Amino acid sequence: MDSKQSHTAISGAGLLIALGIIYGDIGTSPLYVMKAIVPALIEPRLVLGGISCVIWTLTLQTTIKYVLLTLNADNNGEGGIFSLYALVRRRGAWLSAVAIIGGSALLADGVITPPISVASAIEGLKQVYPGLTQSVIVYIVIGIIAGLFLLQSFGTQIVGKAFGPIMFLWFTMLGVLGVSWIVQDPAILKAINPYYAYDLLVNYPGGFWLLGAVFLCTTGAEALYSDLGHCGKGNIRISWTFVKTTLLLNYLGQGAWLLSHQGQQLGGRNPFYELMPPWFLLIGIGIATVAAIIASQALITGSFTLVAEAIRLNMWPKVKLNYPTDVKGQLFVPSMNRLLLVGCIGVVLFFRESSNMEAAYGLAITLTMLMTTVLLCTWLRVKRVGKPLIVLFAVVYGLIEGSFLIANLVKFPHGGWVSLAIGATLMGVMYVWLKAYYIKRRLTDFVKLEPYVEGLKRLSDDESIPKYSTHLVFLTGAERNSEIEQKVIYSIFQKRPKRADIYWFIHVETTDEPYTMEYKVTEVAPDDVFRITFRLGFRVQQRINLYFRKVIEDLVRNKEVDITSRYESLSQRHITGDFRFVVLEKFLSVENDFPTQEKLVMQAYFYIKQFIASEDQYFGLDTSSVKVEKVPLVIAPPREVALTRIR
Repeated sequence: MDSKQSHTAISGAGLLIALGIIYGDIGTSPLYVMKAIVPALIEPRLVLGGISCVIWTLTLQTTIKYVLLTLNADNNGEGGIFSLYALVRRRGAWLSAVAIIGGSALLADGVITPPISVASAIEGLKQVYPGLTQSVIVYIVIGIIAGLFLLQSFGTQIVGKAFGPIMFLWFTMLGVLGVSWIVQDPAILKAINPYYAYDLLVNYPGGFWLLGAVFLCTTGAEALYSDLGHCGKGNIRISWTFVKTTLLLNYLGQGAWLLSHQGQQLGGRNPFYELMPPWFLLIGIGIATVAAIIASQALITGSFTLVAEAIRLNMWPKVKLNYPTDVKGQLFVPSMNRLLLVGCIGVVLFFRESSNMEAAYGLAITLTMLMTTVLLCTWLRVKRVGKPLIVLFAVVYGLIEGSFLIANLVKFPHGGWVSLAIGATLMGVMYVWLKAYYIKRRLTDFVKLEPYVEGLKRLSDDESIPKYSTHLVFLTGAERNSEIEQKVIYSIFQKRPKRADIYWFIHVETTDEPYTMEYKVTEVAPDDVFRITFRLGFRVQQRINLYFRKVIEDLVRNKEVDITSRYESLSQRHITGDFRFVVLEKFLSVENDFPTQEKLVMQAYFYIKQFIASEDQYFGLDTSSVKVEKVPLVIAPPREVALTRIR
């Protein structure tokens, strides 16, 4: 059993890690949901209707859609909107737009989750220390968030093991607090009847718009799907039974407390903290604070996973990825960690209070859920599910999530524009990167390799030219074994004749499966020219230097190639020849005349590119043996130049 299988197999350790990694967002929702639903006057109709909406939202949206249905749409054990897109992208190019919108919105939501969760918990200190100012609260929140992001470099396995027991304590506390108030007023159990939800949404004045507040209870469902690869389907489903039970008990307990104070103004009180006896309040706030820190983890790990997948799907710049543990699916993206940290601190400083953040929270994630529904319908078609069932699923969840989206739009002028602005920025980056990828691919000239093989052999034997390297390695984007880029041929024969004993052409193909690790060797010319094609999954780290070395070892072991230096003095001592990689890095030529849209896309592409790691770093090449050559990308050179000769 490999590391991933042992990690995702149903076990006590797996269940504990699931609690620590993926339920923070949903698990801390009792901190702010009821406060958002009942902001002022406590009315029985509002309380019963609000609790009923929460119960059925968690049932229909989280349990049925995500835990029971969407988790089945795994890509070899991996989940998330990009994994789902990888399964269905061959069904239509338009699906890339769906994935970009959904992925961008989920990343934007990751910027709001840590601030609102941590701020909601820390603000409970005001009930113990009334003199505590909001400025002090802001500083504490920023300090906690900064510490959390510093912790990410250790990997989610360590985070999960450390946080799992704490989250178990948190959910147990939620259930106990809820039961302690339910027994005092069992009438709150009437809220289980969906009639009260219907009455609130249809008959209560302005009831429909309360869906924006109700939606806060299920915002973590998408992150739950994204973290499928970290924990496994079985562990998520079993642990969700426990998590949902404790959540419902706590919401019902808050409802019982609210009913006992009907007719009163909430007056800034938080129903969650009101469940606690005075002697337990400080302990409860401490546990809530730690749980709120963990709440951020689901979106952070989900963001790392999303970015890694987007890179493989050509939707995000090729930034550096670190793998802090040996467990598959666990990674750390330094650049995204910094962006999220800066974004979270900015949100805290801008909104300052959790009640203000509620307006920005949830609007973006409704777009992600709608996009997941679209991709899921396509996946159901691929799985040949009956058309009536697909239509039923699309209609039911289209109405539910469409209603949530409309209700959340009320938040736009009050802060919702912040999450949408962040999402739109990320969407722009993804669009530019994907569009630029297709433009570059369209404009790359490929030629047949065969006519140049004899020339490569002669160049290799031409002792009048100084030897450039014993083994010369080019990265090529040519998908066919028989082709090579014209720029590679130009680099070898014209830019500077590059004499080598053996020429290697390496092509990396990204598969729709997450963890494929295969390679194929084609002997183009015996002892002179070889092509290696790596087939790597979209979640496999691109350590080409390491993989290439492994391939060479296999070829030498099988006596398919001799890598001994061909210098006579070194050959006698059986010394291995040197290897040099050549990476062709494109730049935008000034000799261009192309459509305005493509011009803007490519200008944006090259502007972003200057802030990210070079391709040799992304592919994990040894920088001491890499030569980066600049080659012009000519989109469409002017056809006629009005130039007159003067005699």
